[in-house]
Amino acid sequence: MADKDIIMATGRRKTSIAVVKLVKGKGRIFVNGKTLQNYIGNRPAIEMLVYRPLVLTESQDRFDVRVKAVGGGIVSQCGAIRHGISRALVKSNEEFRNVLKVEGLLTRDPRVKERKKYGRKRARKRFQFSKR
Repeated sequence: MADKDIIMATGRRKTSIAVVKLVKGKGRIFVNGKTLQNYIGNRPAIEMLVYRPLVLTESQDRFDVRVKAVGGGIVSQCGAIRHGISRALVKSNEEFRNVLKVEGLLTRDPRVKERKKYGRKRARKRFQFSKR
């Protein structure tokens, strides 16, 4: 890490945006002032999703992560946090790029909700058709 104390990056998924700050520490993650476990509740699969970039780069004990997440739901925000952590790790050490790129953690997930169309109930659902 080149003489910077805080590394910042932004992650996005669906309508969620997460501003991530990496600080030297013991591997704790704080989201909107709460610990990650308190923020997401009892969901170990989502917790593993967030820790994935840190585990792959073997830096889960070197950084504390502070996050401000807005928009979307909890799972979407955790996807944005994962994207932000990955980008921040690459800023801290360029050698992490290949490891994270192969796992697809540096690519923003482009899937968003399709807009509602007129004359329909939702984006694709139609009203019931009656032949007679």
